[in-house]
Amino acid sequence: MPTLNLFTNIPVDAVVASDILKDATKAVAKIIGKPESVALTTCPLYTCMIFVRVDYVMILVNGGVPISFGGTEEPAAYGELISIGGLGPSVNAKLSSTIAEILQTKLSIESSRFYIKFYDVQFKVHNSKFINSVSLSSAHSSGSMAQLFDWSELTRHLWWSEN
Repeated sequence: MPTLNLFTNIPVDAVVASDILKDATKAVAKIIGKPESVALTTCPLYTCMIFVRVDYVMILVNGGVPISFGGTEEPAAYGELISIGGLGPSVNAKLSSTIAEILQTKLSIESSRFYIKFYDVQFKVHNSKFINSVSLSSAHSSGSMAQLFDWSELTRHLWWSEN
């Protein structure tokens, strides 16, 4: 599930937040190539076994957050986009410019005052454990982290890997 978490020092009212949520959801889904939402159907109990991969977009807008960017408290924003696959240099650049444009239009935040980090998450099975390897990329930093998840935690979140 792609998740975009946005923080800004501009207070955001419900109407503007709703506009940002709609625009950002459509942009993230289109650019990454994942659906905005998924409708699920099920079989009657015990008649079949279904494995479902659920992909949809989640956007969070956090307004009025104290932020200092470049030593000033002028309008600024910070974002984190986490996705299970679908990210890369060209996609990240397109996402960055599109989200910056949305913030410029809706909140008058200059693109030079917006910073975003991208986390590309891959799940793999290894000895009955799921390994969550996260690749971190942004305009100014890169690295990697790894964390183990047990099967019950993974199924609770309905994250399934095709790999």
